[in-house]
Amino acid sequence: MQTEKYLRLLFLALRRVLLYNAIIRPLGGTKLKEITSVHNSVVQLLRALQKPKARKENGVFVAESAKMVREAVELGLCRMLAIESGREEEYAALIEKAEQAGCETLLFSSAVMQAASTAKTPQGILCTVAIPKPPKTLSGRRIVALDGVQDPGNVGTILRTADAAGFDGAILGAGCADLYGAKTLRATMGSVFRVPVMMTDDLPGTLEEMKKRGYAVAATELGGQDFYAHCPRENAVLVIGSEGQGISQAVRSAATHHLALPMRGGAESLNAAVAAGIMIYEMAREV
Repeated sequence: MQTEKYLRLLFLALRRVLLYNAIIRPLGGTKLKEITSVHNSVVQLLRALQKPKARKENGVFVAESAKMVREAVELGLCRMLAIESGREEEYAALIEKAEQAGCETLLFSSAVMQAASTAKTPQGILCTVAIPKPPKTLSGRRIVALDGVQDPGNVGTILRTADAAGFDGAILGAGCADLYGAKTLRATMGSVFRVPVMMTDDLPGTLEEMKKRGYAVAATELGGQDFYAHCPRENAVLVIGSEGQGISQAVRSAATHHLALPMRGGAESLNAAVAAGIMIYEMAREV
């Protein structure tokens, strides 16, 4: 009984030390600042960052899932970390790591967290993340390009699938959903940190440049050749068209391959993200 009591006291003491190190700032011993007003300037900024213009002006986006926040902190991209008051113990290790990296850390009341978040049920954590400078060009064996894919969930899911299949990058053409919008980010599940994404207002011109570098450009369209029989697997760009219109005529003209998934049942087509997932994995398959 004495040993059990001793271990319990030891556990409680260690827990207090952990909380102290995580919640009290190393310099000066100042407690984390808590924001309780939804009218605070920090909250107003987070709300503004829901718009592309504000994200561009400030050079940051908002990550709201615990998984994405952890990745941002580990990569050194976190600029401001907010934890819901009362959940400090749950995120103690993350708070400590963020502060060691020089990331400003704040506490939000429940009302403030709800006001600052775009999620219906916030996870009690969010952070602002530095937007990386997009690459001017991409290289690697396989790249996916999106031509006017407007649905944020589709854009994020395609990026996540490309990441899972080992693709080397993605190209977002004009008219695509904003990569750093809340719905797109949620759909990427953190793949936005791992897949280089090139932005272009001239996707046909970009594809022509890729062709000059030896890449095959596979455009997906109704009436194309059987994808399974003709898809290129090395040094290839897979182009996914918009949900309603498919690929543009200019992109079609730039393609070296015109391919389609065979529809063996009654359906005429597939959702853009579903079709992309099938083709991405088929292109990555070693034969």
